[in-house]
Amino acid sequence: MKKLNQEIKSLIKDAAERLTGFERRAYQARITLEYSDGSSRKAERQMGWGRECAEKGLMETGSGIRCSDNYHGRDRKRTEEKLPNLGADIRSVAEPHTQADPAVKSSLTYTGITAKAVRKILTEAKGYGDKGYVLG
Repeated sequence: MKKLNQEIKSLIKDAAERLTGFERRAYQARITLEYSDGSSRKAERQMGWGRECAEKGLMETGSGIRCSDNYHGRDRKRTEEKLPNLGADIRSVAEPHTQADPAVKSSLTYTGITAKAVRKILTEAKGYGDKGYVLG
């Protein structure tokens, strides 16, 4: 195992931060093999990397098979997708409190109810919970 000084560690970490996905894992695997005897735990202690990433890179390097990254599968669903009736419920709560622009300079309407009040009404009257989901 080769010794690393702080300057070399800093350069290696900086290079790893600039890479993403497969390239980053391949780089971390190469550094792990070269400076940590192929031990992802040693690389984790020395470099501060997550050992899962280094392990995946070592497996990819050894097998020659590249793991696919499922970035799109990590997205949170939009609130409109999770709660399709929420928009209509908010409008039904705010509608009685709206008024037109007094100067009639635009087609915008104004409402005198606060977001906190709308949330309270949705929770109490419409059955929405703390996380926004409809209860019961």
